Amino acid sequence: MYKTIIVVDSDDLLMEGEAFSVISFETYLSDYPKANEPKTRIINLCDTEHYLSRGYYCSLLAEARQHKVLPNVSTINDLRELATTSTAGIALPLPAKLFPIDGGNKTIEMLTFFGWTESEPWKKLARELFEKYPAPILKFCISLDQHGLSLQVGRYAFAQLNPHERELFLARLHKFTDLVWRTPASQKRQRWDMAIMVNAEEKLPPSNKDAIKRFVKAAAKVGIHAETINAMKSTQIPQYDALFIRETTAIDHPTYRLSRKAEQEGLVVIDDSTSILRCCNKVFLHDAFSYNRVPSLKTRVVIGSKESDLDEIETWFSYPMVVKIPEGSFSLGVFKISDRKELQKKLGELLKETALILVQEFLYTDFDWRIGVLNGRPIYACRYHMARNHWQIYNHKASRTSAGGFETLPTFEAPKAVLDAAVKACAIVGNGLYGVDIKQKGHQVYVIEVNDNPSIDHGVEDVYLGDELYMLIMLEFANRLEKRGR
Repeated sequence: MYKTIIVVDSDDLLMEGEAFSVISFETYLSDYPKANEPKTRIINLCDTEHYLSRGYYCSLLAEARQHKVLPNVSTINDLRELATTSTAGIALPLPAKLFPIDGGNKTIEMLTFFGWTESEPWKKLARELFEKYPAPILKFCISLDQHGLSLQVGRYAFAQLNPHERELFLARLHKFTDLVWRTPASQKRQRWDMAIMVNAEEKLPPSNKDAIKRFVKAAAKVGIHAETINAMKSTQIPQYDALFIRETTAIDHPTYRLSRKAEQEGLVVIDDSTSILRCCNKVFLHDAFSYNRVPSLKTRVVIGSKESDLDEIETWFSYPMVVKIPEGSFSLGVFKISDRKELQKKLGELLKETALILVQEFLYTDFDWRIGVLNGRPIYACRYHMARNHWQIYNHKASRTSAGGFETLPTFEAPKAVLDAAVKACAIVGNGLYGVDIKQKGHQVYVIEVNDNPSIDHGVEDVYLGDELYMLIMLEFANRLEKRGR
């Protein structure tokens, strides 16, 4: 449970609120931190325009006192830096159609309060600016001239607001503290708060809805209140103690950015950003497997599609062979190549999108092993069979994506060589939750890849362990939270 405190420049700006306390900077400086205080969040409404001002020190002290603060020092510095440049240089969508093109220049200025603004057409931009620069009040200016649109963003002090603007701000402040930073009474019995990141629009999510429900129930049994969020609610991250990502991850993607943000806020995170970086790039995995002698299929990194490149590839591999993009999941970005013409065409296409391509020997098996590993320990084992009349588990070329069957086994029934290879591969990546794909041919095993957010669906991976699978993962969160401390 968090307590929310609003800090203002002086007693002249004090206000009342049911969901928060309001104090002056002098009070915050002299009376805090307090012994045995609950977890505390600070909304800093002091003027932060100048370096080493009261507003600057308010956020700096809050971070030193382990109080969650909005804005934090990094945001204050970012906004100060923007104020010294002619343009913000922010890559955000600007709806040019909202400007009447009449041959003249036009400028729009607007205030945002916790990512909200009065003007309906600019609400999305306001939210995105708040995501990038989380501060209670922002002022943005959009200009249109013969060179196109430009956007400038800056800080704005509570003391500068006129009566109407202050009324709007206070309404949004109450809404923000009630809906975002306030822990409902029914949830206060839990020791920790967890955000489970999901994407309702995702076609192949790592966990189905029934699995998410079981994660939430298991979390409650170990003292964690868990609730789902999506990428649009990333500004709520500071209110939680842990983040569990159940959306397919990628590096240039909100999942990676949210993982980094959560780590910087001190949350316990699975998938951690390092695991996402390492698992989402097959070039890293190939190099790491080779260096650490993890058993894997013969693989080469390719950077060209000229005739000489094809000649060299053909000295390494026979047809068919497999071509992979560095980033991909659920069998996407993996292609079976049957001849030289097809190889040249596919390499040419893919090298327009990425500087490196992986070429790998083709090994057909009736199934792939998937071993779930948590903090270096195998927790489930599945055999995923190939999709019907296809060489992969998923067939994306069908009229609708199809998958093969599966068998879920206790880990002690999986071959020891498979388990050992899975644990060795995960040790290269980290100590999170991973799914290791392994092919087996006779007594020989080959690690294909390590997935940082493996599939855990109700009715598939949990067939053997049932609810115990969800408990194992939530107990790992609870243990890490206990070690982390407050």
